[in-house]
Amino acid sequence: MTIAGDSARVEARRQRGRAHELRRQADEAEARAGRFELAHRTESETAKILAPLAGIGYHLLADRRWPGSKTAQVDMVVVGSAGVFIVDTKAWRDVAVHEGRITRGQEDVTDDIANLADLAWKTEAALAEIGLPPGEVHAVVALAGQRKVHAEVASVDVVGVHDLIAHITKRGRRLSPVRVDELLAAVLAHFPVIDEDQQVPVQVVVPATVLPREPDPLIETEELQDLLLDGVLDAPIEEWMAFLDPSQAKLIRRNFNGPARIRGAAGTGKTVVGLHRAAYLARATGGRVLFTTYIRTLPAVLESLLERLAPDMVGRVDFVNVHAFASRLLKERGVAFRVDALEAQRAFADAWNVIGASSPLRASRFTRRYWEEEIAHVIKGRGLTHFDQYADLARVGRKHALPVEIRQAVWDLYEAYSSNLRERRVCDFEDVVLLARDAVRQQPLERYDAVIVDEAQDLSCAMVSLLHSLVGDRADGLTLIGDGQQTIYPGGYTLGEVGISLAGRGVVLDVNHRNTAEILDFAKQMVADDQFVDIEGVDGAGDAVSAVTRSGPTPGIHRFTDRTEHDAALLARVEEVLRLVGTGRGDVGILTATNPQADKVKAVLDAANVPSVSLKHYAGKSSDMVRVGTIKRAKGLEFKQVLLPHVPAKLLADAPDTESVAARERRELDRRELYVGMTRARDGLWVGALGTNNRKD
Repeated sequence: MTIAGDSARVEARRQRGRAHELRRQADEAEARAGRFELAHRTESETAKILAPLAGIGYHLLADRRWPGSKTAQVDMVVVGSAGVFIVDTKAWRDVAVHEGRITRGQEDVTDDIANLADLAWKTEAALAEIGLPPGEVHAVVALAGQRKVHAEVASVDVVGVHDLIAHITKRGRRLSPVRVDELLAAVLAHFPVIDEDQQVPVQVVVPATVLPREPDPLIETEELQDLLLDGVLDAPIEEWMAFLDPSQAKLIRRNFNGPARIRGAAGTGKTVVGLHRAAYLARATGGRVLFTTYIRTLPAVLESLLERLAPDMVGRVDFVNVHAFASRLLKERGVAFRVDALEAQRAFADAWNVIGASSPLRASRFTRRYWEEEIAHVIKGRGLTHFDQYADLARVGRKHALPVEIRQAVWDLYEAYSSNLRERRVCDFEDVVLLARDAVRQQPLERYDAVIVDEAQDLSCAMVSLLHSLVGDRADGLTLIGDGQQTIYPGGYTLGEVGISLAGRGVVLDVNHRNTAEILDFAKQMVADDQFVDIEGVDGAGDAVSAVTRSGPTPGIHRFTDRTEHDAALLARVEEVLRLVGTGRGDVGILTATNPQADKVKAVLDAANVPSVSLKHYAGKSSDMVRVGTIKRAKGLEFKQVLLPHVPAKLLADAPDTESVAARERRELDRRELYVGMTRARDGLWVGALGTNNRKD
């Protein structure tokens, strides 16, 4: 039975429910409108603040579509000479950053920041296709209405909106106008407009270079002018720091599930990739990275370059050569040791002098130097402790086969030398590495997330073992960089001896970006018949180059029998190259085989009032002085013009038929070293041969 008025009561409830729902939707719509209005105001404020950048060549792309989303948008993408900046404006108050988390009042908003970090990471991958290194893409959260705020959360910079211009321009000029145009095209494709059907302008064009007059200016005019001038007048960095071959840029971000190797012929950009990768891994892991090599000069130079390449990673990448690293480690652990090179030489001399004339070590086909190198690189380089280990050793890198009786004589010499060191209470450099290796085996060093080794072919087995123990086989832990063709030290090793498996984690760079085709062809003559055992345990003849991007004049060998004539020609060549457009003294490298030869060259330059600096003291800082040093110290470096004086004429001649196997091994090493010196040259190469030979020109 229906009671009168029931239907009216039901309808009333329905209408009230509907009214409640409409009010709820209206409240939500009002709240959304408020948020959009706030976003509009804050994003407009950001656009006004960034507007002056358009006057110095920056492109401001507003309200772009979030890649992969149909509705989400990116507030602003800034493209210019300082790189790419993805800017998200937040009207947050009571912001606090603690232990890598960011809060807004009581609310943890770290995930909002992490989303922007993910976008930057994907953008890095997209722009690597045109050769942009990952360090040139920056995610920025701009806090509306705030200034003098700077923090980092999940690799995203959190700054006050009034600090945005300073944050961008402090990176200076990193990209040329041509590169900026290339980058802009790629960014426009990656961040499309919100609705392409509505023909929304693809770019915010702001012709004014000065902010409009306002009662309360967003930034003081004088301060703004200083910031803009900094962005224009800063000396541009080298192009390789901010734009690479696409294959190099992608390799920097590549993930490896264990130890990896990057190899390639001279001039293919291995060290460049290694430096970029060090910065990338430090940024990606949030930890520390060790960048090491055999040579003492290169770490200081690379550390200086990192200050310009990735200033935010300074202090997170340690640059140190292997011997210095081992020494520091032992001092940290309180391990007593004393290195005295002169005393070590005397210890070996005493051991050598007691060897009788009938010893096989005294045979004419060998030299004292040969046995010194055998002990240092083959025996101590592996940390051998028993003769049986040496008796059956393959001796990778040594060309002369040794029967067991000669090996026994070598071992006796080694034991005598070791005894003499102990009596003097001194170590040689090989001992320091072995002590450090053993110290880490006993107590692991938990300091580094990644280790990058440049010129890995120059290291000993013990050195690689020490470095491998720092990170083990973890993903992206150990990266070995090098070229077996540039091995200039006797002996060698294979990764199998150290227990390292690459398992397909090897990459070959094959485009020469440094040398002209003429310089490269000229240098290859030095190693045309060279054969070596690569660290992967296979016979090698040098990696092929698929392309050379530059060309120039053909180098030549200038022969002299008189040193006075040689030195005069050397000075004339220096004066000639300094007259070339765009070549300063700092672009010239004069490289020799030995330190005494380098000292002679420096004396000649000093007498002629030509400013020069020894590579012993060179740390990568720009200076208007000719660089002088040994080829070994120049490994990993490059110069526009290279001069190679004091080259023995006999080294350039054909090998005599009577040459012993040991002498041929030394000759191959010396010619490889000459090849390394020649391939330091970008634009020009001069070779001064001193002495006589039987070669017919």
